[in-house]
Amino acid sequence: MGQPTFVLLVGTKFISDQLRLRPFRNNDDVAHALIWYQDPEMVYLVDGVREPYTMEKLQRMYTYLNDYGQLYWIDYLENGSWKAIGDVTLCEDDLPIVIGDMAYRGRGIGRAVLSRLIEEARLAGRGYLAVREIYDFNLPSQACFEACGFQKVAQTEKGYSYRLNFP
Repeated sequence: MGQPTFVLLVGTKFISDQLRLRPFRNNDDVAHALIWYQDPEMVYLVDGVREPYTMEKLQRMYTYLNDYGQLYWIDYLENGSWKAIGDVTLCEDDLPIVIGDMAYRGRGIGRAVLSRLIEEARLAGRGYLAVREIYDFNLPSQACFEACGFQKVAQTEKGYSYRLNFP
């Protein structure tokens, strides 16, 4: 794998006073994220199956995403402390995002994160952002990406690929 071929974000990026993207580090404790990936409904939206992750599978996933792209924790400030509530990876040809903590879903956080990544990609001179596949049954994710300007470009085995071209 190796390092990503483009770098957009460097260091922690604040989206708002209560929302930030914090770079993943290889020695990060991922135990808090295991709770998200043991929720069968969330895993279904991400993987299309309802088999909860083990710690080993989660660590393999994060290692792969960190090697393949730029992996970030999505942090939310609550009661004076930052709390990881999800993750997002900016890759050359994909943009997986998870709001893992159910209490934060449906609050516009995914749209805010995507909007920030879109802004950074434009500033870096990227011509587009792409999403390899969003399952046809993952309507919340489809709506989030479409609200940020992404368009369906092809039908995939289980859903659709998306793309946002920059003028």
